[in-house]
Amino acid sequence: MPHLLQWGLLIGVSLVLSVILHDADIPAALLLGPMIVGIVLGTNGATIAMPKPIYLGAQSVLGCMVGGSMTAGIITSFMHDWPLVLGVTALTLIASSFLGWILCIKQVLPGTAGIWGSSPGAASAMVIMAEAFGADARLVAFMQYVRVVIVVAVASSVANFWVDPALAAAHTHQWFSPFDIGDFGITLAIAVILCILGAKSRLPSGPLLVPMIVVMVLSITGMVDIVLPEWFLGLTYAVIGWMIGLKFTPSVLRHAAYALPKILISIFVLIGFCAGISVLLVIFMDVDPLTAYLATSPGGLDSVAIIAASTNVDLSFILVLQATRFFMVLLFGPPLARMVAKRTSKFPDRIV
Repeated sequence: MPHLLQWGLLIGVSLVLSVILHDADIPAALLLGPMIVGIVLGTNGATIAMPKPIYLGAQSVLGCMVGGSMTAGIITSFMHDWPLVLGVTALTLIASSFLGWILCIKQVLPGTAGIWGSSPGAASAMVIMAEAFGADARLVAFMQYVRVVIVVAVASSVANFWVDPALAAAHTHQWFSPFDIGDFGITLAIAVILCILGAKSRLPSGPLLVPMIVVMVLSITGMVDIVLPEWFLGLTYAVIGWMIGLKFTPSVLRHAAYALPKILISIFVLIGFCAGISVLLVIFMDVDPLTAYLATSPGGLDSVAIIAASTNVDLSFILVLQATRFFMVLLFGPPLARMVAKRTSKFPDRIV
């Protein structure tokens, strides 16, 4: 099939599937849809690949989005409750790392893919960083997004008892809402410049981490107003999904299917452990049950924030715990993966 026709098929079917998944309230639909279509094409002989500059640009936009979501209020809340926040986050990371280590030594996933796949709350970033550190990003993505779907489904079900329909309706996506073109242009310029600097920095995942850190500082100090329209973020998610999906091969897909039962067990164990931590917050810190559960839920920061915004909870407390865990995963994920790699060096990192 000619490359142009392959691209047309990839884009067209991805658009249709993303709309279907989004209308069904599937989390990360704009990434999962393109990734699924990419997997189908990649395992059936597709010869197209995502150009590297576009993929690096998508990483930079993702970093700008995460950095721009940080506010002075979140920092203030963290300073007020930092012992509790760090303690809860450390317990969650220890539990997830232990589960990832088990997956590695049992060879459920090759090399360090298990440790990257078990890292909670930073799915897109973990996939990108896993690839930078030599792990099989395809299996990491498979595990991460299976967990995101399950965790968000469980969290949504728990929160459903407290949901205010009016608030939920207010947080629906406005795909083509008005935006400041000037600020959008400045945001794109920042993303491009920081992407180049990140690529030249030789840092693992530099095009993701450099924009994330710099934009976080700029956003908190009020120096810039990051503007990323929903439709543009959707394109960014699609690029990352295509990059992952097109790399799948039949052997990778077979291994993912083989590992799925054990991956599901590890996901539900992690959900149960985090729920146990939330019970401790309720008993000893007098935090209301839903706030405690959402704050410790091992889902994505954005998904949990949307659920929390539709309920009567302490949103700042939830965002502080989720954001702290996100950055601790980014900080300690690589050292943990390297430690596991030393103990599993006899196992291959990738599946051909």
